Amino acid sequence: MEGLEVTVLIGLTILVGTMLAPRVRLALPLVLVILGLLLGFVPQLREIQLPPETVLLLFLPVMLFWESLTTSLRSIRRDFRYILPMSTLLVVASAFAVAGIGLLFGMPWETALILGAAVAPPDATAVAALGRLLPTRMFMKLKAESLTNDGTALVLYAIAISLALGGNVTPLSVTMSVLTSYVGGIAAGVVVAALGYLLLRRTSSTIVINVTLLLIPFSAFLLAEIVHASGVLAVVVAGLIVAYVSPRVTTASSRRQVAAAWPFGVFLLNGALFVLIGLEVQFVAHEISAAAIGRLVLITLAVWMTLLVVRYLFQVMNAPFQRRNPARPSRGARARSMAVSTVAGMRGAVSLAIALSVPAASATEGEIAGRDEIVFVTAGVILLSLLVQGPLLPAIVRWARFPVDHAEDEEYELAERTISGAALAALDDLAVEHGVGQEIRDKVRAEGYQMLEFSNARALAREQAIVDAEAQALDVMLDEPDPLGRGSIPETGDSGADAAPTTVRMPDATRIVDDQDGTEGEVRTLQMLATSVDVDVMQRSPLLRHEEHTRLKLALLDRKREVLLGLRRDGTVDDLVVRRISARLDLEQVRLQGIEDYD
Repeated sequence: MEGLEVTVLIGLTILVGTMLAPRVRLALPLVLVILGLLLGFVPQLREIQLPPETVLLLFLPVMLFWESLTTSLRSIRRDFRYILPMSTLLVVASAFAVAGIGLLFGMPWETALILGAAVAPPDATAVAALGRLLPTRMFMKLKAESLTNDGTALVLYAIAISLALGGNVTPLSVTMSVLTSYVGGIAAGVVVAALGYLLLRRTSSTIVINVTLLLIPFSAFLLAEIVHASGVLAVVVAGLIVAYVSPRVTTASSRRQVAAAWPFGVFLLNGALFVLIGLEVQFVAHEISAAAIGRLVLITLAVWMTLLVVRYLFQVMNAPFQRRNPARPSRGARARSMAVSTVAGMRGAVSLAIALSVPAASATEGEIAGRDEIVFVTAGVILLSLLVQGPLLPAIVRWARFPVDHAEDEEYELAERTISGAALAALDDLAVEHGVGQEIRDKVRAEGYQMLEFSNARALAREQAIVDAEAQALDVMLDEPDPLGRGSIPETGDSGADAAPTTVRMPDATRIVDDQDGTEGEVRTLQMLATSVDVDVMQRSPLLRHEEHTRLKLALLDRKREVLLGLRRDGTVDDLVVRRISARLDLEQVRLQGIEDYD
C-alpha cells in the first residue's frame, strides 16, 4: 500500500478506536491493538510493516522526551535506590531468565539471549498509557524505571548480536560497552540540553522556542548514536534538564503551545504504534509454519510468565535495600504493592523494534538463525501484556486497597496559598515600581484576596469531603443512617409565581435581571465611558486603567512564579504540582497579553 493510504487507514483506525473505547469500557491501547489484529486478517493490510528504525529514531525520541518533561524529578531523587536496580539489574536478570527458557525449548544460546534482551524492558509508552490507575508515587517510579531501562536492554542486545555473529566478547569489553552506553548517553543529553538552554534564553519567539524543543530529543539521540552511547538515555536526560529549566527560559505562550501540541502528537504516535503492533502480530503469525506455531505459543506463554515471576521475586529481594520509611506499611501491603507493580510492567513497541532490528543489524554478515522465532515470541509477549495485564490491572489495584493519597492535593493547596500570599505582600512595592495608581492597586488587591479566600475554601471543602466520605463509609459498615445528617435541601422553584426576581448589579451602570422563569435575563443601560463626549479621555480613559491593571497583574504573575519555583527548589512541592499551577498562571498571562501572532 502507498504511504498516504497507510496514513489515512491508521488515522481512521485511531479515530474509530477513540470513539469505541469508552463504549466498550476498555483502555484505548487495548482497543487499538485489537483493531490492528482485525485489520491483519486482510492480506494486503498485513503487508504493512513497522520499520524498526522508524520506532527507534522517529517515534521513540518524541515519546520519551515528552514523558521526561512530565516526570517528577523529586520522585526520581526520592526513589532512586528503587529505580536504579529495577532499570539495570532487573533487566539483566529478566533477559538471562528468558534466555534460559529459550534454551529449554531448544533455541540456540545466542538467539535466546537476543530474545531476552528484546522482552526484558517494560515500555514507557505502554506504562504511560495504561498505568494511570496506579497511585501517583508508584506510577512515577514505574515511569522512571521504564524511561531508563531501554538503555540496558539495548546494551544487552548489542552484546547478544556480537555473540551471534561470532564476535569476541570479554568481561572487559562488556564493561566498556556498559560504561560507554550510560556515561556517553548522559553526557550527550547534558550537552544538547545545555546548548538548548543557551539558545532558549536568548529568544522570546514562540516559534523559535518550540522548534528548539522539537530538535532537542533528535539531536540528543543523534549525538549519542555518533559516540555509540545510549540514545534513549540521552533523550531522557535532556528531557529532565529541559523540564527543570524551561519555566525560566520559555514564555507563557510557548508553554501553552507545547501543552496543546505535544500531547496530541504523542497520542497519535502511540495510537499508530499500538495499531501497527496488532498488524505485526498477524504478519508474523502468517509467516510461521503451522507446525511450529504450537511450540512458539508455548514459548511465548512460558516467557511471559517468567517475566512476571522474575519481576516479583526481584522486588522481594530488593526490598531490604530500600530506604527505611518510619511509616513502613505492613508485610501484606508491601506484597500487594509488589503484585501491582508486577502486573503494571507491560511490554510495548520498543521490544518489538529491538526484535525487528535483528536482520538489519546483521545484514552484512548474514541473517541470525531464529529471527522469525524472536519476532513471533516478542510480539506474543507484547500482546499478552496488553490484552491480559492491561484489563487485569484495575482489578489488581482495587484488590491492593491502596490508601487514598492526598499529598498532591495538599501540596497544590499549600503552593496556591503561598504564592497568593506572597503576591499580596509584594503588591504595593510592585505597584510603585510600575507606576500603578491607587484605584487599580485596590482592585487587584481585592482580586488577590478573593483568590486567597477561594484557595482556603477549596482546601476546607476537600478536607470536609474526606470526613464526609469516612462517615458515609462508617454508616454503610454499621448499616445505620447518620442521626446527625443535615437532611436534604428544600426544593424551590416549583411555583414560578412565588419566585422573586433577582437583580445583579454590575459596574458601569450594568444591571442584569433574571426572572427565574427560564427566560433569558435582560441587560440594561450598559454604557462605555470612552464614548461620552463629556469625559476627558486622556485623564480617565479605560485604556489607561486597563494598561495599568495589565502591568500590575503581569508583575504579580512573575512574583508568583518566582515563589513557586523556590518551593520546587526547596522540595516543598512536587514538579507535577508546579506544572499544574504554572499552566494556570500561563493561561492568565496569555489572557492578559493576548495570543501571539505567528505570521
